[in-house]
Formats: sequence, C-alpha cells, structure tokens
Amino acid sequence: MQMTTSRAIASMHVAALMFGLTGIFGKLTQAGPIAIVLGRAFFAVLALLIFARIFSSPILRGINRTRLMQLAACGILLGVHWMTFFHAVKIAGVGIATLGFASFPAFVVMLEWLLWKESASRLDLLKVVLICIGLALVTPDFSLGNQATAGLLWALLSGLCFAGASVGNRYTAGDLHPVQIACWQNLVILGCLLPFAPMAVGQMAPLDWLWIALLGLLCTGLAHGLFVASLQVLKARVASLFFALEPVYGILFAWFLFAEQPTLSMLLGGVLIVSALALVRQPPKPA
Repeated sequence: MQMTTSRAIASMHVAALMFGLTGIFGKLTQAGPIAIVLGRAFFAVLALLIFARIFSSPILRGINRTRLMQLAACGILLGVHWMTFFHAVKIAGVGIATLGFASFPAFVVMLEWLLWKESASRLDLLKVVLICIGLALVTPDFSLGNQATAGLLWALLSGLCFAGASVGNRYTAGDLHPVQIACWQNLVILGCLLPFAPMAVGQMAPLDWLWIALLGLLCTGLAHGLFVASLQVLKARVASLFFALEPVYGILFAWFLFAEQPTLSMLLGGVLIVSALALVRQPPKPA
C-alpha cells in the first residue's frame, strides 16, 4: 500500500497514541522495572524483525565491530531510560513520569553543547526555559521525601538517558536504517538483562505477560514501524510535532483509567513542556 500524506499523518497519530500508552502498560503491570524492560525488549525485537522482513529493511548490512559498540552504548542508555521511567511510573504515577521524561529536549541541548560545543540557538534556549518552568509547575513541593518529587527526579534521569541515546544515535548511526538501529539496541538491552531473567520473571502473573507483550509489540514495534514508514512522506519537522502528543495521551489515559487527576499547576506545566516539544526541529528515535 502506497504511503500518502493523509495516511502518513494518520500513522503518526497512531504512533503517538502508542507511545502515550507506554506508561499505562507500565502502571498496569505488577512486575518490577527489570521484568518490564526485559519483556519489552524481547517482544520489541520480535516485532521489529517481522517489520524488517515485511518491508525488506536491512538488519545486518553495515554492521561492523565499531558500529556494534556504538549501538551497544546507545542501547544501554535506552535500557536505563526505560527502567528509570517505569520506576518513576510506579512511585509517582503516569502523568508526572511522562512529563518528567518530556524534559529530554533540554538535555539534548545541554549534551550537544558539552560534548560538541554546539552553541544553542535562541529557539533552543526558549525550549530549555519552557521545560524548566513547566517542571517547576508539575511538582511544586520539592521535598525529597515526597513521592511526586522522587518520581520526577527519576523521570528526569530517564529523560537525560534518552537524550544521551538520541544524541549518540545522531552521531554514530550513519546510514543505518532506523528499524535496524532499534532492533540492535533492543537486542543489547535483552542481552544485558537476560542474566536477571529467572529472578525478574519467575514470579510474574499471567496478566503481566499480556501487558508487557502489548508494551513491546504496540508501543515499541508497531509505533516505531509506523513512525519510520511515515517519514517516507512527512518532513522531519512535521513529524517531530507529533512527539508533543505523547505526554498528552499519557495524562489523559491515566486520568481516565487510574483517576490520576492532574492539578491546575500540573496542567499549566504540561502545556509549557508540550509547547517546548512542539519546537523540536529534528525528531529523536522513539522510546
């Protein structure tokens, strides 16, 4: 089926919806972050391999020792991002975890300045200011003993790790296909966590397997596939705007499913963070 502009936009909406469900499935799962990330990586690899097979995307082409080490480093950062994000979901709820993670554009700006001395534009500085104000509004009580504050800090670490993975992908991916990158990085995560598999998944409830399978298949495999397919038609600048919908969907689903009603300051902070996300020029690789 030929990808048209209208189909690409619809696909991006579905992808954003799937990304927004990430925290929801993490909340529904009773298992710990290690089990969730292990299962997500396993099912994501399956989905990405199927996608690569259907659309004839390369998996081994261009992979050498140096490139593999680079992918492994970014994969480890991605895995830490997932674990800290799901830990934030467990202790502070979907809304705060999602908005805290949405800080990653500010970290991207800082990392590119620190590592490559790329000066920040006025637009980049505006993004950082909007995100900082938004985060202050999301959690007005900055007591370390407060669960919301602790969850926000874990979510910020998650955003930092995701920013590191995104910046690393930008400078090391070269001409590798995005599905190829995602598949190898999920394989790295899977390999790192396999030694913990007996302890992590031994006591998992059958329903947890369902939520984790949906997390890997829908929120990683399908969402990433739709995202990549849409970029055949949509410009990167247009596609990046859909990332602003991820925290919106996450908060709305959490409000409806778990009665996590956001406060007025949280909504205002969310508006500022989403506005900053809408200013992102280039889309990072999805979470």
